[in-house]
Amino acid sequence: MNGWRQGTAVAIFAITYALIGGRRWRILPLNRPAAALLGAVLMVAVGVMTPQQAYEAVDYDTIVLLLGMMLICAYLYLAGFFNWAAGEVLALAKTPQRLLLYVTLAAGLLSALLVNDTVCLILTPLVVAMIVRGKLPLLPYLLALATGANIGSAATLVGNPQNMIIGHMSHLPFLRFSAALLPASLAGTAIDYAVLRIGFRKVLREAVISPERAAAPALERGLFLKVCLVLAFVFAGFVAGLNLSWTALAGAALLMVWARRDTHEVLKLVDWHLLLFFSALFIVVEGLNRTGLPDRAYQEMRGLFGHSAAAQAWNLTWFSVAGSNLFSNVPFVLVAGKWIANFVHPELMWKVLALATTFAGNLTILGSVANIIVVESARDEIEVGFWDYARYGIPITVLATVAGTAVLLWMR
Repeated sequence: MNGWRQGTAVAIFAITYALIGGRRWRILPLNRPAAALLGAVLMVAVGVMTPQQAYEAVDYDTIVLLLGMMLICAYLYLAGFFNWAAGEVLALAKTPQRLLLYVTLAAGLLSALLVNDTVCLILTPLVVAMIVRGKLPLLPYLLALATGANIGSAATLVGNPQNMIIGHMSHLPFLRFSAALLPASLAGTAIDYAVLRIGFRKVLREAVISPERAAAPALERGLFLKVCLVLAFVFAGFVAGLNLSWTALAGAALLMVWARRDTHEVLKLVDWHLLLFFSALFIVVEGLNRTGLPDRAYQEMRGLFGHSAAAQAWNLTWFSVAGSNLFSNVPFVLVAGKWIANFVHPELMWKVLALATTFAGNLTILGSVANIIVVESARDEIEVGFWDYARYGIPITVLATVAGTAVLLWMR
């Protein structure tokens, strides 16, 4: 690639990520999917890539896996599971402190099984309604939902998009990945709850849950049972080592046949914007990779990572936290993933990369899509400012990342 095209590719990458990472510019009011699509088109239009190379740059396994999990999640929504679960959590919680724990755990568990962005999209309106109905302070529970979803999603290869990409790039077995990341996520969840519990101790101590407001909405049990059985089949396939993407899609297709619901209703619940966003993002990042700049950057920094597995793990951790917040976690994984084979213990480094880029999402409001979904979905009830989030997100990220990395090193 000649110098002009290299410079153009870098410029397109920079503009695309400025549009993705910040607020919409007045001169170019594009949301994240539109900005990524613009970057992908420009990479082809200026000759950095051919159309065929752009098609080949898309990781269709990741897109198919996201689609399959979103479809399964849509059937849970149609069964009324999320609304029912929100009501049940409020009914079971006897104190605001216990409710905070339940919200944190529920967000983490559902995100590990499904996809954190989708879980937050569906759960946030329900959590807001639940907390308002219980006349409780909203901020601690919104933070518990966002941070709990981010941390819990690190536990499996299907918990978030960057883990899905890592699964396909690393070829790590589903069960081996979760055997290491699940304990690390549990440690992070405990820290998450402790920081929020201590930080909001006065507010929670003064709050009271009214029992008469705790009635749970109805659950369509027949459809819910079918979804549970399909999820069990899907996760059995994951554990057995079957292809993640097509196992998830097979489960979604089975539900479409078995549930006997209007599939138009189901397909409307898929986040097509997110699928477009990641498809275009693959092309933009591949355009940057073709310049050779990421490889040269790694060669320059290689000595800074150290030579032992422990030193490389800690240094990759903090480098990933910084990189994920500067460039967003998915594009950072797409670039950094090409470096992992050069480390002393590649399998450990894949796990560190998954943990660090996921936990990094809790640092600020802009750290992850899940955070933005939560605060934007709740904006009619509460305005969450940058510091409102960061004063809790920063200690949660630092403490949980340290604990999680220590767990990974202990279990290697």
